[in-house]
Amino acid sequence: MTEAAATGPVSLLREYYELTKPRVVMLLTLTAVIGMFLAVPGLPPLALLFWATLGVTLQQAAAAAINQIIDREVDARMARTCGRPLVTGRIGVTAGIAFATALGLAGFVILWFLVNPLTALLTQLGLVGYAGIYTLWLKRATPQNIVIGGAAGAIPPVIGWAAMTGEVHAHALILFAIIFAWTPPHYWPLAIARKDEYAEAGIPMLPVTHGVEYTRTQVLLYTLILFAVALLPFASGMSGFLYLFGALALGLIFIGYAWRLKFRPVPGLEMRTFGYSIVYLMGLFMLLLADHYLR
Repeated sequence: MTEAAATGPVSLLREYYELTKPRVVMLLTLTAVIGMFLAVPGLPPLALLFWATLGVTLQQAAAAAINQIIDREVDARMARTCGRPLVTGRIGVTAGIAFATALGLAGFVILWFLVNPLTALLTQLGLVGYAGIYTLWLKRATPQNIVIGGAAGAIPPVIGWAAMTGEVHAHALILFAIIFAWTPPHYWPLAIARKDEYAEAGIPMLPVTHGVEYTRTQVLLYTLILFAVALLPFASGMSGFLYLFGALALGLIFIGYAWRLKFRPVPGLEMRTFGYSIVYLMGLFMLLLADHYLR
């Protein structure tokens, strides 16, 4: 009897749940849903909102599962990921592939038939970009993997916008640009903290190939770029002063973290910077939503 078979039903369900990287998927789905709300002047149609959210979530979960299937040997060599279900054997590779395929197909069918084909295609593009191009190639090919691969993680608000309108609007591309600029200063502090693990696993993350000091400089520079990009919703007329003041406050705090990381590093600051980056993105998108309905 395999270890997966010996696991109780509730525990096994929990393992499949972890296979979808739920915290990552939750953040991505949040940005997609906010894109749905921002795309329309009032409230989105509830049925369309439900099916779009479900379809996007299933596709994102499928991408996360495929990522773990491909990366299972790398994950086994890293303390952060060695407890994942495919590494421990609590879920077999064949079962994982079947699970990811079912999620992906269900999400695509829902989006194609119950939302619109453009949304289905954009979501599939995001899945291929993350699970295929990034995981199979970029992650192992270049220290700029996070920068280039960030496009896959930045597409959810574009998907959300397309789900409500059937088009890709310039304002949706601004949301894309924000997440794209956010990805390097979000992930590189974590990469600094896990530098030795990435080196052991043979992954050419920036701290491994160019050193910690260089990476800290890049975090600061990209945080400054992000600060400017995050002002585009106000500059374009997409959002008003509520968003502007909130974005300025959140951005200055982020710059403070990046500045200390570069010039006054202390133990644990990398993970605190990583944690704040998640708070920053969630706060920014919630501000966009609040400003949209309070203007």
